[in-house]
Amino acid sequence: MSAREPEGVDHEVGHRIRIYRIAKKMTQTELANKIGVTFQQLQKYEKSLNRVSAGRLSRIAEALGLPVTTLLGVEPARRSKKAERHVEYRELKLLTRPGAIRLLRAYAQITSDKMQRQIVGVECIANERN
Repeated sequence: MSAREPEGVDHEVGHRIRIYRIAKKMTQTELANKIGVTFQQLQKYEKSLNRVSAGRLSRIAEALGLPVTTLLGVEPARRSKKAERHVEYRELKLLTRPGAIRLLRAYAQITSDKMQRQIVGVECIANERN
């Protein structure tokens, strides 16, 4: 691996940028405009084709309303629910799968509780309520 090629942490940072951008319901163009780059450049950051500089990472975190440490995967010591945050991150990560947001929006339009239970299984709904 050359010195300029993105490494594991670069992939994680890019992935977190995408996850939190989607969670904030921002398009790549919107976030790119806020941080002063093209949407193509933001795509390269998210896909880890280009590394994100410290200054740019700071602007991205600010635009997303997050501390930089969240994008780096470093949690402040004052937080105590590490397992909960890991589950939350894992769930947000599911939104990056192709079609996941469309599926979620379609599911949200179903007005019948019975139909929703049939789609995901009664056990899943019961577990979410607990």
